[in-house]
Amino acid sequence: MSIRVLNQNAEVLNKSAALYMNINATKGLQDVLKSNLGPKGTIKMLVGGAGDIKLTKDGNTLLKEMQIQNPTAIMIARTAVAQDDISGDGTTSTVLFIGELMKQSERYIDED
Repeated sequence: MSIRVLNQNAEVLNKSAALYMNINATKGLQDVLKSNLGPKGTIKMLVGGAGDIKLTKDGNTLLKEMQIQNPTAIMIARTAVAQDDISGDGTTSTVLFIGELMKQSERYIDED
């Protein structure tokens, strides 16, 4: 028998609640970047802690500047940034693709 010591402020979820939290975090990240895709994509305004303002529609810049808290969303952001580092493009498309995969997985999970 093993003993686990958790941070007193840690939130403990059961398996299905954690799964849906990760799916919702992915969908949230997808919703932020969805409007950036393509030539008619919208420009986002990022305001830094010091009040500096950046205007961009580059998914790579957005993902690097966002303060993401959910571990799954962080992993997706790192994957998309790695895609951009290797090929020079595809950050937004990567996030949208992963988001759609998660939406489909939610559909199949709900069927059970």
